[in-house]
Amino acid sequence: MSSLLLLLPLMAQVGPASSLPSSARPYASQLPLEIIEKKDKEDRDRRAREAQNVAMPAARSSAGCMSAVEANPEKSAELARSAVADAIGREQVRAGLCLGVALSDLDRWDEARTAFTNARDAADPADHASRARLGAMAGNAALAAGQAGQALSLLAPAATDAKIVGDADLTASIALDRARGLVAVKQPDEAANALAEARAAQPDNAQAWLLSATLSRRQDKLAQAQTQIEKAASLAPQDPEIGLEAGVIAMLSHNDAAARRSWESVVAAAPSSDAAVTAKQYLSQLGSPDPAK
Repeated sequence: MSSLLLLLPLMAQVGPASSLPSSARPYASQLPLEIIEKKDKEDRDRRAREAQNVAMPAARSSAGCMSAVEANPEKSAELARSAVADAIGREQVRAGLCLGVALSDLDRWDEARTAFTNARDAADPADHASRARLGAMAGNAALAAGQAGQALSLLAPAATDAKIVGDADLTASIALDRARGLVAVKQPDEAANALAEARAAQPDNAQAWLLSATLSRRQDKLAQAQTQIEKAASLAPQDPEIGLEAGVIAMLSHNDAAARRSWESVVAAAPSSDAAVTAKQYLSQLGSPDPAK
């Protein structure tokens, strides 16, 4: 029994949690919604990290703005909007960033996208680092608003800027968002290319391998999905979501025993997780193991 199959994790099963995937059900062929719908907290945390990395003057004021957003995003949005109206030059970057982060915390995605885009445009054309991060944040906000096409148009120049400055982490992050957008506009092959770019930029990114496995599985490329999920598991062996996806891949490959081991490992490793709840539902539908096997 492969240890990779014992502790394999995923980022989200799609479709009803109580519905065991099978090759006869839509679950097996739908595109990966988990690429489209990342967890809100993950996106919020990433925006905060990226905001701190935007190269701007008055870094102390910027840090204060971010702290204020955490304490009171509504008030921070009002103050930042006033600051944007009065700001000139590089100050527009700082004020626009603060406004975008505050609006994102309020789930006002269209306004956040506009704020990030305006902040990007206010940055010096030679400041590729800031333009890349602000463009990525604008694209992420567009995705959250359900505007995949708009997101892709924002992420393309952001990707170029990230490559110019050699920021591998940001290049991978943007590629993952591009994959989400491409899935949403029903371009799975292009999404697979974007995920390959993310893996090349950041080979140790377990999520990139996980999402690649999920997309491959939904395209019925099960051998490729198996290779990718094993890589994800080697990078993050305790991630219950990888174990959940590994079981789905095994099940669709007609390997019930491996699927059972993967799902049982999810329950054992993270019994209180959402993945464990789903794993238990899948296991209940598998029934008791065949003692002859």
